[in-house]
Amino acid sequence: METLPYLLLAFFLLVVVSALELQQISKLHSPACFSSGYLANGNFEEQPKQSNIHKTVLKGRYALPKWVINGSVEYISGGPQPGGMYFAVAHGVHAVRLGNEASISQYIHVKPGSLYALTFGASRTCAQEEVLRVSAGPQSGDLPLQTLYSSDGGDTYAFGFRANSAISKVTFHNPGVQEDPACGPLLDAVAIKELFPPRPTRDNLVKNPSFEEGPHRLVNSTNGVLLPPRQEDQTSPLPGWIIESLKAVKFIDAKHFNVPHGFAAVELVAGRESAIAQILRTIPNKVYSLTFDVGDARNGCHGMMTVEAFAAKETLKVPFNSRGKGEYKTASFKFKAVSARTRVTFYSSYYHTRIDDFGSLCGPVVDQVRVVSLA
Repeated sequence: METLPYLLLAFFLLVVVSALELQQISKLHSPACFSSGYLANGNFEEQPKQSNIHKTVLKGRYALPKWVINGSVEYISGGPQPGGMYFAVAHGVHAVRLGNEASISQYIHVKPGSLYALTFGASRTCAQEEVLRVSAGPQSGDLPLQTLYSSDGGDTYAFGFRANSAISKVTFHNPGVQEDPACGPLLDAVAIKELFPPRPTRDNLVKNPSFEEGPHRLVNSTNGVLLPPRQEDQTSPLPGWIIESLKAVKFIDAKHFNVPHGFAAVELVAGRESAIAQILRTIPNKVYSLTFDVGDARNGCHGMMTVEAFAAKETLKVPFNSRGKGEYKTASFKFKAVSARTRVTFYSSYYHTRIDDFGSLCGPVVDQVRVVSLA
């Protein structure tokens, strides 16, 4: 009987927490608000109340407006930090840093069955193997942050998920236990975009051949969007394509880069560790033609580049001497399908860095992929 008051207290706390969670869900915006753009307070510029923060540490589960906090989360202003550190906040003024086992989450309205991509600015804050775990709807994945793709701290990533209900919970979590508990991933912007899965056509078996359908581009980001490794085609933030490599590839847009065709392309920024692929429906023993463009993004990536393409049993190496002027060339070869499914793969043979910034990875651009039957 002595344990009865404690059980009642635990039950009461559970009810209160559940009620607060439901209250947050009830305050969600309409589904149209999240077709493309920032999540509520997605750039973290709506500041916490002074009573909810001590120095940089947020106090209370709901201290960060529009988000739910779990564990030690810091509210950071970009620039020099106490202790001699410097945090680059590339997409605004403020960001959050997730301590050991800490997380932030938010509920959003989505369309069941639809494909979405989260776009977010993320970087490590210490020279340690930091990981950011991203969860949205039924999908979850660990994003390794030890590789810095740009030297200015402006790395932007995308994470794809398919909604299985009308409300999805988006969570960013630091799952690791660092040697220094003050270390942890920095998150400085979160946006979302609904994606529309493309279809092959009579004139082209490739889905999303020019990479026009892709994740949201943050308006104040000039570094492109990194697509994390090992993304399956059903939930890829680049619809139709698989990111099957150990490192990310970069989704670039015509506003900030040179792309051969249309508004977007893919830059292979990590050599053989950076590859994209697509599985096509083919007819065994039928001959097909594969055509694609190779160029540079006019982003300071100079030198001899090589893109290797694979289809069925055929391989083609396409050399391209980049002068950094946004030039490109078209390559093509024939292949005979050996089954009803043919995997088409592209990767870069070499690693490259920008000539004006050796800390920023770059590489050849691939665009306008086309596969047609020759018989």
